[in-house]
Amino acid sequence: MWALIGGHLTAVVTVTETVHSSATSPATSPVPAPAPALALHPGQADAPRAGFTPFLRASLGLHLVAAAAPIWLPGAWPWSVGALLLNHAAISGAGLWPRARLLGPNITRLPPEAAARGELALTLDDGPCPQVTPLVLDLLDLHQQRATFFVIAQRAAAYPALLREITARGHSVQNHSFQHRHNFSLLGPRGYARELSRAQETLADLCGEWPRFFRAPAGLRNPFLQAELLRQGLQLTSWTRRGFDTRERDPARVLARLMRGLAGGDILLLHDHHSAIAADGRPVVLHVLPALLSALGAAGLRSVTLPQALPDPLTRPAVLPPLF
Repeated sequence: MWALIGGHLTAVVTVTETVHSSATSPATSPVPAPAPALALHPGQADAPRAGFTPFLRASLGLHLVAAAAPIWLPGAWPWSVGALLLNHAAISGAGLWPRARLLGPNITRLPPEAAARGELALTLDDGPCPQVTPLVLDLLDLHQQRATFFVIAQRAAAYPALLREITARGHSVQNHSFQHRHNFSLLGPRGYARELSRAQETLADLCGEWPRFFRAPAGLRNPFLQAELLRQGLQLTSWTRRGFDTRERDPARVLARLMRGLAGGDILLLHDHHSAIAADGRPVVLHVLPALLSALGAAGLRSVTLPQALPDPLTRPAVLPPLF
């Protein structure tokens, strides 16, 4: 939970930041210039340059009022404490709900123009994986579909040839953090700066271009993340629906979750690493993809990469009502 006091964000729970030794990038070709910061959709242009959404600014105001109220009205402190606890619960809930927008802009669908063209975005997380990713690429080629791979940069550095193969086949590589830390949602500003910047530099060095989209590990975050996304020129991207293929071993159930209400504009989430193992010993994703890709073709839908659907850094994501 997080408190906004006197213009500063302070942690109500203990914020853990593991200090990592700085790693130097291997001497390769020069890294291109940073990508321009993405514009934000209408109605949110006031707050984001400081990383504050209207909700977070309102939270700041609440903390200021709650701090001052007991000075003028000594008996008001129980009400102040109660208001702050409710506010902390709302902030924590927003950070724990991957598709929420209270902490900042969040792409959950493709723009209406892409949906009208029958386009959707298949995304695969946590790779690359030398055992699974090549098979995923073959399936995508077979069905003439494109995907966006949100990769863990540390893994990408371990399999550079595989990463280049992804881009050579017409797919997109985007930022899923450097280490995929399990405590990602508890990091502070320095922790986020390390995770995002190291991933950006690694992926730009390997792919020749800077990622423009970021997906948080497990979709979890806190109010510190948005300011760092802005500094790195990244847009938070979650999904329309996911198959829960990291824990569901039945491919039919994973496929059913993805197919329910499937339509143009959707962003789908699967995993080419950390996918659950089906009864036959193969990763669930390899069972689901053939049926899913066949269904897309039969429905006249086409999977495109996120940069294809949002080709201009100034393109605004679809605006949907907040989930909180």
